[in-house]
Amino acid sequence: MPKSRKIELDLPKLDDIFSTQEERDDAKLKKIYEIPLGEIDPFPEHPFKVKDDEDMMNLVESVKANGIITPATLRKKEGGRYELISGHRRMRACELAGLETLRSEVVDMSRDEATIFMVESNFQRTQILPSEKAFAYKMRLEAMNRQGRRTDLTSGPVGPKLRSNESLANEVNDSTSQIKRYIRLTELIPELLDLVDEGQIALRPAVELSYIPRDMQQKLYENIEQEQCTPTHAQAIRMRNMYADGKLTGDVIEAIMLEEKPNQKERIVLRGERFRDLFPRELPVSKREDYVAAAMEHYARYLERKDRGNER
Repeated sequence: MPKSRKIELDLPKLDDIFSTQEERDDAKLKKIYEIPLGEIDPFPEHPFKVKDDEDMMNLVESVKANGIITPATLRKKEGGRYELISGHRRMRACELAGLETLRSEVVDMSRDEATIFMVESNFQRTQILPSEKAFAYKMRLEAMNRQGRRTDLTSGPVGPKLRSNESLANEVNDSTSQIKRYIRLTELIPELLDLVDEGQIALRPAVELSYIPRDMQQKLYENIEQEQCTPTHAQAIRMRNMYADGKLTGDVIEAIMLEEKPNQKERIVLRGERFRDLFPRELPVSKREDYVAAAMEHYARYLERKDRGNER
């Protein structure tokens, strides 16, 4: 009896017969998981601020009503934990909404790949603070340099290879010069950087101030608090030049800041710790004038009520 032979027929798979193209496309999508919040760590030195402001409260209400619509992006860490690459505001909203998990996709990325992805995803936001741009640009350029982005991937077939900062400038709305200015802001002390975010110090004078040492920056900030005014671009340049000449001291900073500015209006200066400690700690410098005015109006009404009481 002849030995049986296995016959292989080129038949279509059952999935190809019974599933639609849409179903097959869905199967190729990344899987979405519900990851416990307690197993997720924030991205190291994440440069974008997560505030419990009105926008966050609106996001919390949306999460309560609809859940997380756009999944966060995580990568698996050694030891079984996860690192949050994109979705820090969504994770905070879940915490405030009382949820225990975060709807996420888990990707396989190196640290440098994750850094670039993190910056790119956050740059989709409509409003980005100068400090956020500063640290984000710095982190991304460092990651691009480590990846060796001086490759043909950043240029045309016969064109010159682009440096990392040129490659980045082609992807964002800032020039290479502007990117360098933002990165200089990372050399400012946090107090001065907050004033830049609040619009009290413009970008160009802030860049000049970044070249003076941090102890001199601290003296400048103390003077700003006392005088309730910030340096002009010209004054910032003078401070930088005087530091380069070895002549910048706390007294010199005070003398420069006491100079009358062209657009400076008459003002009342509240000096010393007595007045500084009366302001709420979280009150921005830019709001102190309004705070003092409201306090004086309140005290004036108190005196009026007191006078009416004495007349009786």
